[in-house]
Amino acid sequence: MTEPRTVRDLMRTPVTTVERHAHLAAAAYLMMRAGETALVVTTDDEAHRPIGIITDTDISIAVARGSDVNEARIDELIGPGPVTAPPGTTPAEAAEIMLAAHIRHLPVVEDGRLVGIIDITDACRALLDADQGAP
Repeated sequence: MTEPRTVRDLMRTPVTTVERHAHLAAAAYLMMRAGETALVVTTDDEAHRPIGIITDTDISIAVARGSDVNEARIDELIGPGPVTAPPGTTPAEAAEIMLAAHIRHLPVVEDGRLVGIIDITDACRALLDADQGAP
């Protein structure tokens, strides 16, 4: 196998998504079922554009602050639109983006549509493999 040259080679699909008006309990359940630490929050329309990201850390902080996960909604936690990258982004560029934005998950977007996701571990692994000349 050749080394990944872009995030398209690294990204995981399909991406587990959640609707912005869902309860935090639903997000936690989806994360557990999918074995993920983040979900991409998408628009309610047919386009399913990414509008945010919710992580296990976000849910933990909400619980620590006393939020009821069966009452609190995802859109109460997410900030402005997520930092994203196009599929042609290199692993090094993706790592730089995540480090600069202080994030661990990077949705991959093409023509406004969510096509995959990578995390900091994926980018680091690709960089280490390339550095070590892994096949």
